[in-house]
Amino acid sequence: MVYTVTLNPALDYLLKIDEIKEDVQTAVKSKLCFGGKGINVSVILSRLGIDNTALGFTGGFSGNKINEMLTKQSIQTDFIKIEGDTRINVKITGATNLSVNAEGPAVTLRNEQELLKKLSKIKSEDYLVLSGSIPKSMGDSAYERIIENLPDKSIKIVADTSGAPLKSILKYKPFLIKPNNFELQEISENQLKSTRDITAAAKALQKYGAQNVLVSMGKKGMILIDKTGDINSEPVIDGRVKNTTGCGDSAVAGFIAGYIKKQDYRFALKLASICANATAFSDTLASSEQIKALAKQVL
Repeated sequence: MVYTVTLNPALDYLLKIDEIKEDVQTAVKSKLCFGGKGINVSVILSRLGIDNTALGFTGGFSGNKINEMLTKQSIQTDFIKIEGDTRINVKITGATNLSVNAEGPAVTLRNEQELLKKLSKIKSEDYLVLSGSIPKSMGDSAYERIIENLPDKSIKIVADTSGAPLKSILKYKPFLIKPNNFELQEISENQLKSTRDITAAAKALQKYGAQNVLVSMGKKGMILIDKTGDINSEPVIDGRVKNTTGCGDSAVAGFIAGYIKKQDYRFALKLASICANATAFSDTLASSEQIKALAKQVL
């Protein structure tokens, strides 16, 4: 079983404008989508046929909307209801590109304890995905506290975060971490000018505890330094890119699903690449049909 945790989910309000006016801007298209990295991982896992439950905090009318949208897509959720409204982010495309992310509501100690109680039911060899930003009220050590309170240290931790939160959990030997090349540069505190530099920086994180390091590099594809020390890479698949939001989350889901299905790092990397590229070729997160179609071309 896979459990995903999204501490700071969001509703994304997508607006497209064709021209910039001096006065009021008029959107020619608008769409409301759920947001949050862990939630995206849950959605792609479900589309790959992997049982999972999305955990985290939701509140207010926007939180209710997220639950409603996920339920319609048959995504299993077990969110904790908090005071305050789940944040709403505004994304504008077309004549201009602008993203405005809200900070999000406060999460109390009592809320956190409720989450820890739910996580206490996780069993040995289950997967726990810790993904995305942390509410300011919880502090950088939130993921560390979650892992420290897990009932069984053999649970496979997957982390898609950066900076201090990532550094704080390496000592727990996470099964997988997925920095992109910019996040890897930040944590290594070195300029990473080549694939060789990126590989060296990823190996350094293994010395600090990470078992598998999957680095997404945008147009340059992905590199995996696996637990055995092998280095594998996947190039970007040819296709028309429509969207980059959720590609990293799709890669995480693909890797987990691939490893669950075959216990093979090389296959897991291939499925991670397929899912990431399928989302890139889609307007939103890739559908199961889009993933299957691309897999037929690649596998």
